[in-house]
Amino acid sequence: MSNAPRAPAATLVIFGAMGDLSKRLLVPAIVNLAEGGLIDDATAILGVSHHEGDDEALRGAMDDFVEDKEGWKALRTRISYLKGDFEDAATFQALADKVKGNAVFYLATAPGFFGPVVEALADAGLMNEGDGFRRVVIEKPFGTDLPSAQALNAQLLARVDEQQIYRIDHFLGKETVQNIMVTRFGNALLEAVWNSRYIDHVQITAAETVTVGTRGKFYDATGALRDMVPNHLFQLLSLVGMEPPNSFDADAIRTEKAKVIAAAKPVQPDRAARGRYEAGTIADKPVPAYVDEADIDAERHTETYAALKVEVETWRWSGVPFYLRTGKGLEARDTEIVIQFRDVPIALFRETGAANRPPNRLVLQLQPNEGISLDFVAKKPGPLTEIAPVSMDFHYADHFAVGHQTGYETLLYDVLTGDQTLFQRADQIEGGWRVVQPLLDAWAEGEPEGYAAGGTGPASADELIARDGRQWNEIA
Repeated sequence: MSNAPRAPAATLVIFGAMGDLSKRLLVPAIVNLAEGGLIDDATAILGVSHHEGDDEALRGAMDDFVEDKEGWKALRTRISYLKGDFEDAATFQALADKVKGNAVFYLATAPGFFGPVVEALADAGLMNEGDGFRRVVIEKPFGTDLPSAQALNAQLLARVDEQQIYRIDHFLGKETVQNIMVTRFGNALLEAVWNSRYIDHVQITAAETVTVGTRGKFYDATGALRDMVPNHLFQLLSLVGMEPPNSFDADAIRTEKAKVIAAAKPVQPDRAARGRYEAGTIADKPVPAYVDEADIDAERHTETYAALKVEVETWRWSGVPFYLRTGKGLEARDTEIVIQFRDVPIALFRETGAANRPPNRLVLQLQPNEGISLDFVAKKPGPLTEIAPVSMDFHYADHFAVGHQTGYETLLYDVLTGDQTLFQRADQIEGGWRVVQPLLDAWAEGEPEGYAAGGTGPASADELIARDGRQWNEIA
């Protein structure tokens, strides 16, 4: 990013500025951009919240979350605060008096405010682009199912243009995620085998050791499927599965990603598994069962783990299943994409120990240690033709000065420069919900299968992939 041009000056208006998202992620990311010389010196932050306070109160609230850098010292003086109710037209009139020129409106709010805030911004003339660009950033969850996502898109698009909407997914700010396209399309060797002739299946995993913690009220009404699959995991699936775009223009890339999601078949309950963590131990610390956590309704059927088999009906991926899984309270934090290549004819290596070796595979590690590894086999030293699995590993931290990033730097920079490549379009959002809607309907009833906290998830998830003669890559 150091060679990128500076983003133009703008006012970043953060609704919900006193919340954790703003303090822990957004403002530190802006400071990192300032340190890198990637934002204009006139860039300002205007926080909007219902809390009592003033400019200095907001600045003080940020101090504990931002390193004492030169970029923070300069930015701190350009932070101001507006106390106001998100449902009061007077708040937006006051905002209109303050905001001139380029502006980005970041909705770090509860999902119920997304539609009303955008409508209020439009009513106050704040989305008119007469004297500068006007963009709105919307966090997830974008809807809770297909009908609600369609309704929210309709509500927003009735007042603002698609080009003004940035539906943000912080997963897509990770370097390895962005590197998927470079890895595929920048290396002829990989793109040549990126199809059903050579790939057996794809696994996408987002495993977390953390439990629901203090987010019980939100999570109990959401669950693992809604929280992770139609957004995070489907974005990764679309990057793996997309056809080469005719350019790196945002619309060209998003169109190819949307085609992949549109080609995915709705997942039926017999091709999925769900679980909920029970009491266990994680990192030598006892963990209570999900139903015993704070703000949890034991009568709900909320799952903390979801696994599903997705079939993408395109020429490239016909017959290649995508296995997705995500869960909380697991034994390790591990977000990765595994490309499992087909095995070679076994006859040639029958006497060499090949029967027990894992298939060749490419692993794209997103977190905690971003990198790429290629697993293959090599001959063991000695007079006999014996083979052993080996690996070539690339880690970002070994080659680049990554530094401390929140994951929002690239995304915020792209919003300021008007690049929508890493943001979801309306058809992508609705396509993801369409694929999981049968599961949402079926999982409204019945209890999720229990699994011990600190384990690898429910047995039904292992059975799901084992039915096809395959197994999950180890969570590590």
